[in-house]
Amino acid sequence: MTHLHRPGFVRAEGTRIVDDAGPLLLRGVGLGTWLLPEGYMWRFGDDLASPRQIEARIARLLGAAGADDFWRRFRDAFIADDDFALIAAQGFDHVRLPMNARALIDDDGSFHEDGFALVEHAVALSERHGLRVLLDLHGAPGGQTGTNIDDSPNGKPELFMSEHYGSLTIRLWVELARRYRDRDAVLGYDLLNEPLPEEWQHRYRDELVALYRDLTAAIRAVDDRHLLMYEGSHWATNADPVSERFDGNQAVQFHRYWCAPDEGSIEEFLALREAIGTPLYMGEGGENTPGWVYAATRLYERHDIGWNFWPWKKLGTRTSPLSADVPEGWDLIGDPEVEIPAERAREILDGFLEAIRCAACTQRSEVVDALFARPGMTLPAWAGLRGGAAEPIAQLVDGPLAEGIWHHTNGAPYAAHERPAVVLLPSERLEFVLVDEPSDVRVMSEAGVTTSAWEDGMLTLSTVHGARIVEVEVRA
Repeated sequence: MTHLHRPGFVRAEGTRIVDDAGPLLLRGVGLGTWLLPEGYMWRFGDDLASPRQIEARIARLLGAAGADDFWRRFRDAFIADDDFALIAAQGFDHVRLPMNARALIDDDGSFHEDGFALVEHAVALSERHGLRVLLDLHGAPGGQTGTNIDDSPNGKPELFMSEHYGSLTIRLWVELARRYRDRDAVLGYDLLNEPLPEEWQHRYRDELVALYRDLTAAIRAVDDRHLLMYEGSHWATNADPVSERFDGNQAVQFHRYWCAPDEGSIEEFLALREAIGTPLYMGEGGENTPGWVYAATRLYERHDIGWNFWPWKKLGTRTSPLSADVPEGWDLIGDPEVEIPAERAREILDGFLEAIRCAACTQRSEVVDALFARPGMTLPAWAGLRGGAAEPIAQLVDGPLAEGIWHHTNGAPYAAHERPAVVLLPSERLEFVLVDEPSDVRVMSEAGVTTSAWEDGMLTLSTVHGARIVEVEVRA
């Protein structure tokens, strides 16, 4: 039985996403690596980047029977009931579930019930904890990206090169829609993750559009209620393939990493929303500092764009809500050239399986606080709005931005040369959205004196004689 915090199917009304309670600003987190392992989340290198490569390494270390046991235990440990409970408790309202087609459908079109059982497990846990779940085809038959993230067999986006793979993709989505058409805990269907990056975005643009049309028609023949999401090409940053409407109940999804968290980074999609009258959804973003995460999330929310943070959990990380400790000897597992006795490999991997359990992980509260604008973090001055108005960060700060400032992929704090000041003239103010009043505010400035005030969800810094503000620490 569904116990959603808000009732009804999620759907599009004009440019808004709504449910039966009215407008809905989605705030979610992605369950990366659970059903489609990505090597970087395991702290592996390029030789162990894709699910196929990781699976081959585990099988080589443990043998076929040992590998089967490992993967069963991994699915049980990495995402479990207590993960969903914590996701709900932290304030998220949905999860995005990346699926690998290889676990769900065979090359002959037959379905794998054990794979569907894992999807159902995630949907049932979502229902239990009042969450919704967005079904995301992260790895389509043949591969939609031609990279490790889609588990493509030959490093090419063969989904668009083969009618067979296109037919399998349609068959899979029709089966998913048939199974979930009556489940309101299913938020919607994210048809293809990040299709056609790099040069492929130009070569197979028309084939992507045609597949979206075919998928829409096939799904709507069995399910006329669920929201359909369409991602643009080139890592879901190129809006061109989704510049037309495919359905009356749709949203356009984009992703954002490693860019300035200001209006310039989303202006193409804001224009698209107005042009075709569709809701927007930021389906992946993160892998950065809490300051960047705070600024980016406030950007989406002030433009009424729901979001999903990527990902929930990784090994030895600063940038996810949960960080699993790196087991002793893990570098031996991660080097495909190293031979390890099976018993030693099993010992290390057993340590890994214990470390990834929710209760064993370290909670990165600063990441969650940044997402939800809760006190308990230090914010760069450029994360605020001067005079309450948005402006390009490059204009907001005094002086040039350091090269690489947006590429803190490991979440490391900014170095001294990466902390530009924001100049406030007399009587100007710098505003930061916060959901709760901080217990203390400490302003780091290069010059001048500021005062702070909090009212109605806004922390405001002001100055009488002018100031150069670098950072502001807001304590819970």
